[in-house]
Amino acid sequence: MKLNTPRWWYDRERRHAPMTRMLLKPLSWIWAAATARRIARATPVDPGVPVISIGNLTVGGSGKTPVAREVLRLLRAAGVDAHALSRGYGGSLEGPTRVDLAVHTAAEVGDEPLMLALDSPAWIARDRVAGARAAADAGAQALVLDDAHQNLALKKALSLIVVDGETRNDEWPFGDGSVFPSGPMREPIKAGLARADAVVILLPADAPAADPELVQTFAALPVFIARLHPAAPPPPGPLVGFAGIAKPWKVERSLKAAGADLKDFAPFPDHAAFRDQDLRFLADRAAQFGAQLITTEKDWSRLPPEWRERVVSWPVAAVFEDEAGMSRFLLPLREKLAERSEVG
Repeated sequence: MKLNTPRWWYDRERRHAPMTRMLLKPLSWIWAAATARRIARATPVDPGVPVISIGNLTVGGSGKTPVAREVLRLLRAAGVDAHALSRGYGGSLEGPTRVDLAVHTAAEVGDEPLMLALDSPAWIARDRVAGARAAADAGAQALVLDDAHQNLALKKALSLIVVDGETRNDEWPFGDGSVFPSGPMREPIKAGLARADAVVILLPADAPAADPELVQTFAALPVFIARLHPAAPPPPGPLVGFAGIAKPWKVERSLKAAGADLKDFAPFPDHAAFRDQDLRFLADRAAQFGAQLITTEKDWSRLPPEWRERVVSWPVAAVFEDEAGMSRFLLPLREKLAERSEVG
């Protein structure tokens, strides 16, 4: 049974759920120790093509997939045949499998790979090394690895950390710095940043500039700012929204900021499989308000086919404020590709 992300995770002052935090601390120590041991014992494999890792330090909710899609777009615009590689979380297939939008469902390959496959060739594989080799054999010149900062199976040419830049309403992306389950961290901040080459702070479209204190957290690492922009405004008329992502309240906030006439909003756990009773509940709420149902592009991909005509998909995209700067940051990767070609 999946549970909704606790909002108190993102309260850095520990004002909420102090007893729960304390009771969960021993489990956090175990989680952190196990992660550190697994990372220390890893022997990364070079798959024969450069690998760019798009990861984070927290348990979901930072916007990795939109950033991965934009990095893939920049690489392909520069003439690099870049493919996406994902574990395929939530899918039944082990892979290596190339995602086919006409064939595969979220239940088979996961929702995030379906999003990545909208723009670029995308692969899923439980075994990241096997997946990388399959993609390279199929002609990939570079790989963008989605959600693998704590997985060192592959040798990485670049490791980007995506951080949720929302700090309004006393939110802080790392909470009080506690590791899961007493906080949102997958590992301590210092340990995770030590393996990073740059940080991407992802802001909502309507947010002010990135919090200077947050930027200072990353010391000497290059920091790029990106914003999550809707591909189109919400449709007119009353709407009932829902989302099954790590931070569903961000979708509600974004819809309102974009001018949606939002009558109600239902949060679900991350990667939730929508059951018949969930969908009937949503349909009833929409009927009460005479409203249209609306959800994220990722959630829409998990809906049963017969429900997709009844729900509006609201896609968003990550846009770098300094797109040219990010392209220059990726330049050494293109140079490395040229060197490999000359050797070959």
